[in-house]
Amino acid sequence: MASAPSKLYADDVSLLVVLLDTNPFFWSTSALPFSKFLSHVLAFLNSILVLNQLNEVVVIGTGYASCKYLYNSSSYSNHGLEDGRMPALCTRLLKNLEEFVIGDEQSIKEDPKGGTMSSLLSGSLSMALCYIQKVFRSGSLHPQPRILCLQGSPDGPEQYVAIMNAIFSAQRSMVPIDSCYIGSHNSAFLQQASYITGGVYLKPQQMDGLFQYLSTVFGTDLHSRTFLQLPKSVGVDFRASCFCHKKTIDMGYVCSVCLSIFCKHHKKCSTCGSVFGETPVELDSVSKLKRKTPE
Repeated sequence: MASAPSKLYADDVSLLVVLLDTNPFFWSTSALPFSKFLSHVLAFLNSILVLNQLNEVVVIGTGYASCKYLYNSSSYSNHGLEDGRMPALCTRLLKNLEEFVIGDEQSIKEDPKGGTMSSLLSGSLSMALCYIQKVFRSGSLHPQPRILCLQGSPDGPEQYVAIMNAIFSAQRSMVPIDSCYIGSHNSAFLQQASYITGGVYLKPQQMDGLFQYLSTVFGTDLHSRTFLQLPKSVGVDFRASCFCHKKTIDMGYVCSVCLSIFCKHHKKCSTCGSVFGETPVELDSVSKLKRKTPE
């Protein structure tokens, strides 16, 4: 299905969809407390709204077992102060965030995923793209959309197919996916997402200066980026995950029909049902049998 036509307010007006990682397993072991991380994020989101009165911010919580819309600035006409003290974004977002974290922790107890500590990134990406497509089809003028992933949890190989589908969907809709990864190791999924969609991938070196990283790298609109020298990834991990065991592999077998990836040879594709050709060993044994068969 073709993407909806885009009608922008102006080149410097942004619709920023933020995917906020709330995975309790990651934050319980992180050197950066979640409360301090959140203070940097709130200051950054407020700066986006102050930068231009037409800017919009949407926040989606990326939990361990669920995802949820936490805040949408377009729902509130006033981006200013509440009672002259605290921005409306802070009070509403914090309230919704608290409810979401409690609900996500409850779902963990009821139905644990078993061993994996990754967040549901595929779900939050899909929600972000659905919202952006809804904005495209709203019929009125809209800001330039982009997605910012604030992620710390490790990649979940079992989400490879869903995440790659979301990445290619964002590429087709010309929606950049920016990534700020604060985990101990780089994220192959987010590296590929930013590379394919033309976004920026950044792994901050100093967590105390997270707000500076966010404001200087991800606070700029897409038009202004053409005049700036933004960070570029030194290398991108293009390794895929096999469809059979959901593990990251360096080499594998690819179905020529649906492009499914397997870590070992199969006689039949589990995705599309295509029957693969015989392996060279099987072909050699068949030819030997034919030579031994009398005429």
